[in-house]
Amino acid sequence: MVDLTEGRYLLSAASDASAAIFDVQRASEFEVGGLVARHKSLLVIDKQHQQGHKYAISSAAWYPIDTGLFVTGSYDNHINVWDTNTTQVVMNFKMPGKVYKTAMSPIATSHMLIASGTEDVQVRLCDISSGAFAHTLSGHRDGVMAVEWSSSSEWVLMTGGCDGAIRYWDIRRAGCFLVLDQSKSQLGRRPPLLERSVVEKATGQSSSATNRAQQKKPSFGNGTKLSALSRMPSQLKGGYAKQRRHPGMMSSQDHATAHYGAVTGLKATEDGMYILSAGSDSRLRLWDVESGCNTLVNYETVRLQNTKGIQLAVAQDSSLVFVPCMSSVKAFDLWSGQTSLTCRAHYECVNCCWFNAQDQELYTGGNDRQILVWSSSELSPDDVDKKSLKGEFLMKDEDNWSD
Repeated sequence: MVDLTEGRYLLSAASDASAAIFDVQRASEFEVGGLVARHKSLLVIDKQHQQGHKYAISSAAWYPIDTGLFVTGSYDNHINVWDTNTTQVVMNFKMPGKVYKTAMSPIATSHMLIASGTEDVQVRLCDISSGAFAHTLSGHRDGVMAVEWSSSSEWVLMTGGCDGAIRYWDIRRAGCFLVLDQSKSQLGRRPPLLERSVVEKATGQSSSATNRAQQKKPSFGNGTKLSALSRMPSQLKGGYAKQRRHPGMMSSQDHATAHYGAVTGLKATEDGMYILSAGSDSRLRLWDVESGCNTLVNYETVRLQNTKGIQLAVAQDSSLVFVPCMSSVKAFDLWSGQTSLTCRAHYECVNCCWFNAQDQELYTGGNDRQILVWSSSELSPDDVDKKSLKGEFLMKDEDNWSD
């Protein structure tokens, strides 16, 4: 991923237990008549490092507000917090199993929590400020491969498990408050908030008036009321509100599934209104967060890896979603599901992609040990099915491409 402060430093991790940082704005050299730039790593941490991981690094993330720290999670059952300047581990968390995914909220101002998904059924929150586990989230019945913080609330966390379930948690309270169910669906897109307010004025109805009873719920923590994400959707109240114990737990909805197989990837849109999920059933689904419904967008046929998690990316305006599909990356229109672009240049499976909103570039990493940069200005619908490289190489070794 690229840091969120400067949009300049790319952090990557690999299955050989190494992590590297690249400066994406300063190339080391140019090739192919100056059209292709190569970037050498600024620093590399591998097995030879005294505090390095022993097995594959499955997840790497920058500290959201400063490039002085970054976090790595590994199959050696450890999560390390690194000081970028000294390349030393400043904090270590021992997990109960292989670490599949770690994430920190990009908008949090009240906590410094690392959400971790492992082969254990519980989601653990690691607190950087105290160096201890804050608490655990129980509900999944199998390992957790995907964790994603909400882009609109620092307290809301989404998790996807090998049990096929996607759960929503308010980390300030016990139990999840929503379990997505693929059998509950709605067609079409909700109108933007501005359009809905105009309609309400025209009809003389107000959603705030009709929901006044819901707004009078007791506050939590610092006295602020729960956001729309933290409250139970009105459509599901019949199932959850009758049970005052753990919302979403010990109920029929608790066994709902979002995919026929493991949930391998989650990505929230910039406005926090929708979330895209990928599964080992090679299905992509777009969910309405407020209602918890499957929007039934039919994404064109894709082949997804089904043995490990993948990282999805969404364009800044949420018009396109980028999905690793075996050895290529496909860009789908978020609402029509049609393929807008196909990026082909990797020789083996692509595991992750990241969209840099600042430079309007897409970064992709694959099993061929290459990280490629795709420029949005050079990619258009006419490029679909063309096997041509657009962008730059970020090299972690000195191997050359085969002819």
